[in-house]
Amino acid sequence: MISGKKYKRRLFIQSLIILLPVFSFAQINKNSFEVYGFILTDGGYNFNTIDPDWFDVMRPTKLPKYKNQFDPAGNFFISVRQTRLGVRSSTHTRLGELKTQFDFDLFGFGKDVGQTTIHLVNGFGQLGKFLAGQAPSTFMDTEVFPVTLDYWGPSSRIFFLNIQLRYAPVYTEKERLAIAFERPGATADGTDYSNSVDIRDVKPRLPLPNLVTHYRHNWKWGYTQMAAIAKYLEWKDISDTSVYDLSGSDIGWGFNVSTVINAGKRLKFKLQGEYGEGFENYMADPSPDVALESNPGNSLTPVKGKALPAWGFFSFVELEWTPKLKSSIGYSMINIKNADLQSPDAFRKGQYALINLRCYPVDNVMFGIEYQYGKRDNFSDGFYSTANKIQCSFKFNFSHKFEMK
Repeated sequence: MISGKKYKRRLFIQSLIILLPVFSFAQINKNSFEVYGFILTDGGYNFNTIDPDWFDVMRPTKLPKYKNQFDPAGNFFISVRQTRLGVRSSTHTRLGELKTQFDFDLFGFGKDVGQTTIHLVNGFGQLGKFLAGQAPSTFMDTEVFPVTLDYWGPSSRIFFLNIQLRYAPVYTEKERLAIAFERPGATADGTDYSNSVDIRDVKPRLPLPNLVTHYRHNWKWGYTQMAAIAKYLEWKDISDTSVYDLSGSDIGWGFNVSTVINAGKRLKFKLQGEYGEGFENYMADPSPDVALESNPGNSLTPVKGKALPAWGFFSFVELEWTPKLKSSIGYSMINIKNADLQSPDAFRKGQYALINLRCYPVDNVMFGIEYQYGKRDNFSDGFYSTANKIQCSFKFNFSHKFEMK
């Protein structure tokens, strides 16, 4: 016979075993709202010169394209433009988890280039397998990016925060497939073509979104990801008096393959390569997507627009010397096949390399030092320029999560 006291104890234990998964599930599925960000101060020295609007990054396209363009050399810089603030939430619904994220840094672009001002990074909502808003392009692989102190990072990496509608029909721990319609766009070469033809009345027309997809497979040693993009580029000659018909179109396309290889607990390889035409605006350090080339034998259209072929890659190694001391070292290259009517000083090739040492003395604090190298080669005039930079960074993370029923 089991006493009443022992029976109650046994019943309580059995009930606890049965209900524990329920309690755990409820704990896991709590809604949450988080405020997060970091304060990041960069300081360093430019031994050579770069476009003053890009004083605190290494961009080969912004290096001098002729002698003494940005002189004098040798400038100290200090910046807080990498500083970021954001909020994100997680809410469980009958249609799946609803995630939202909104954050910005202080790195000025466009009309605010060179300024310390608000710059939207992410602004999207995701419900289950659907995402809408501004987020890393589906053509990107954010996890392959090496850890750098430089805000820009490898010039050839695929990096574009784009407005999109994305659907992920497959999203498991082992594999991922995503398809997206993204905001169209492209940049045209800024060469003065007035000696050949007047293109002032040629305007872009982008009637279709970019079609982008990627597939990722996880392995025991890391993962591989393959991505593709197709974009329709069109331009219209709106002049009523021109003797030429300069309207035209082309197809931009590209492939991006990336992988992360965990070679050990303290050694990691990060590799990426891409190739295509007219997809340059998806690269971290973009050059023009479209330029003019000769169209011999056609008196009505003596020149035509051409989506420029490009290819690039980067190869980086990340080392963990100790749990508090880490390094990144690597090289990046991008190469453009220029059109024959581009100016001799148009950008043709960019090279980028760095090595850093980062220290994490306590949680949420990092400081480090980094050497950066860049080189620019022009199209056909034989000119090239190089840059050397030393940068120190101090980063302080913060976050606070609120859990709600």
